[in-house]
Amino acid sequence: MRYAVPREIGSEFHWDPACLGAGGGDWLPPRHQLFATGCGALRTLLRRLRPGRLHVPSYFCMGVAEALAPDAPLAFYRHLPDDGGPRWATLHARDGDVVLAQNLFGRDEGRPWNDWMAAHPRVTVVEDHSHDPLGPWARASRAPYAIASLRKTLPVPDGGLLWSPAGRRLPRPDGRPGDGAHLKLAAMLLKSAWLDGRPVPKDDFRALHQRGERTLLGSAAPATAFTAAVLPLLDADALRRKGIDNARALAAEAPVRAGPFRAQLVCSTPAERDAVRASLAAHGIYAPVHWRQDRDRLWSGDDEAADLAGRMLTVPVDHRCSAADVRRIAAVLRAAGGSGEAGPAAGPAPAA
Repeated sequence: MRYAVPREIGSEFHWDPACLGAGGGDWLPPRHQLFATGCGALRTLLRRLRPGRLHVPSYFCMGVAEALAPDAPLAFYRHLPDDGGPRWATLHARDGDVVLAQNLFGRDEGRPWNDWMAAHPRVTVVEDHSHDPLGPWARASRAPYAIASLRKTLPVPDGGLLWSPAGRRLPRPDGRPGDGAHLKLAAMLLKSAWLDGRPVPKDDFRALHQRGERTLLGSAAPATAFTAAVLPLLDADALRRKGIDNARALAAEAPVRAGPFRAQLVCSTPAERDAVRASLAAHGIYAPVHWRQDRDRLWSGDDEAADLAGRMLTVPVDHRCSAADVRRIAAVLRAAGGSGEAGPAAGPAPAA
């Protein structure tokens, strides 16, 4: 495959048949439902469960939290990307509530949540494995329900996986697949041609991708036939291993924290984070932010979470990156300077 020069790193996935392989097929749960989005799957589940409250981690995508708010009153508990795990003293769940447990950047373990669920049998826990749907916690889950937004880690245009490790009945998607995923699939195919050196304007597939994302947002429809057919054929374990190896290789050369979900850089200030991000983009490396918290809109109320969200950057080292790409990212990060650190420090817990 002939790539544009300099080769683009990150941004949206393109379609690459090389992702199919003999190692695929057995990673999907035997009983599951496949929605267009993870948010749509969760909203559908909440409408069935009708919880008293939905407890959400304080370091979380506020856009998703806002989409869930009409279906359940929200409460936030502290969970930061600092290896501290959930701060149980801030999780005030009552019988009949639902708690969203997040495997943040794929770094958390299931054992503490298993202990918490055993102590709170009348609270329904829904695990979010979007950052590592093939990790050991996801595979050995004991939760009533689990979800994963598959398009975050796999090269598919849509796909919100919902399953019940505890064997409970699952709600079904509603309606027919929408246009959003079809627009995104068109963008993926055009990007593949562009990467191959074909005369495809980049603005064209970028516009298709953005329109597709806006249309797809929060959809509770079924996933497209393309995604349903491709998922069992993906060599998803190999894609996961490649991303983890890349993240570790980058962490050996730059001040980032490696994980199953890319690599994270923590800067001293939001301005420094934005400057590093701009420097990466100037070299064709597109690093997303997970996740902004605007205190003038819906936010967690956790100042430490909001502060970290303003200083953190996710560095793209997924399965598409070669060893040369990883070295290039490391060189740009070193040249950008700043005072990046591998992981955030914990601060005081939010008010109950």
